[in-house]
Amino acid sequence: MNAGSDRPVLLVLRALKLGDLLVAVPGLRGLRSGFPDHEMVLAAPKWLSPIIPLIGGINRHLPTPGLDDPIPFDGHVNVAVNFHGKGPESRLRLEELLPDHRIGHSAPGWPGPEWDDTLHERERWVRLLNWHGLPGRRDDFRLLPPEVAAPAEGATLVHVGAAYGSRRWPTERFAAVARELSRQGHDILVTGGPEDFERAADVARAAGLSEAAVVAGRWNLAEFAAGIAAARLVVTVDTSAGHLATAYGTPSVVIFGPATPEQWGPPADGPHAVLTEASVRRGDPFASTPDPAMLAVWPGHVLDAVARLEVGGQSSASEQATIF
Repeated sequence: MNAGSDRPVLLVLRALKLGDLLVAVPGLRGLRSGFPDHEMVLAAPKWLSPIIPLIGGINRHLPTPGLDDPIPFDGHVNVAVNFHGKGPESRLRLEELLPDHRIGHSAPGWPGPEWDDTLHERERWVRLLNWHGLPGRRDDFRLLPPEVAAPAEGATLVHVGAAYGSRRWPTERFAAVARELSRQGHDILVTGGPEDFERAADVARAAGLSEAAVVAGRWNLAEFAAGIAAARLVVTVDTSAGHLATAYGTPSVVIFGPATPEQWGPPADGPHAVLTEASVRRGDPFASTPDPAMLAVWPGHVLDAVARLEVGGQSSASEQATIF
């Protein structure tokens, strides 16, 4: 519902996952600056509601699970923005709203730049806005401070979750990293979603950690974001944990498999290290087994990266992403 607002409406479609939302933050900030008098409505999945206030400038979250059904907006849309992708499904859902103006990539009825598969996702949406004469900076990706207290302060989070097997680094390798970092004095917590609890428990047992170290499935999304913001270090594969670490400037080591860090990785001028082997990348995000680019990364590589980040000492803000 339009809730009776008499402001013009700017509706943005991004009905994807958490990492997808976080890489779109620079574009969302640019839209806020470009349309300061509009009510900005973000059509995104309901479960992302704890994160959306941390972006800043979003006036309303419109729960939208995906593209199977029409966007549930009742009212007039002045500007419709396709931050979902380039396909006909997302365009159709926005066209059904009969907006006055459309902002998206080049397609029938949609003036805009051609889609470029080589761009980093943070750059993609800023480039789109710039083409349409709107502001936006790819480095404007930091989130606002969390709205809840961190469930742990100064912990090293070993995040073992991943939606598909292609991104699941072996548990014995996570355990080896956790065991050595614990020996060095890190307070290790093993994170993930509810579906990752057994995997996280296996890592904790193999690393010699207590049951209390397993917080996978025990923190809600707001607590997860707050925990990453307050963490000493995050060790993860290419998942939302890495994107949250980027958003809060938390030192991170991110292992990449099917996706490329050139399109999805952290900025090179932050306290982050990227580990992958591009020459063997299979590139299938939905595969049931880990991508070879990820399996080429061993615990020693991760521990070396942690040492380079100087976690526990003076972390360098200019640490460059390392791709071996």
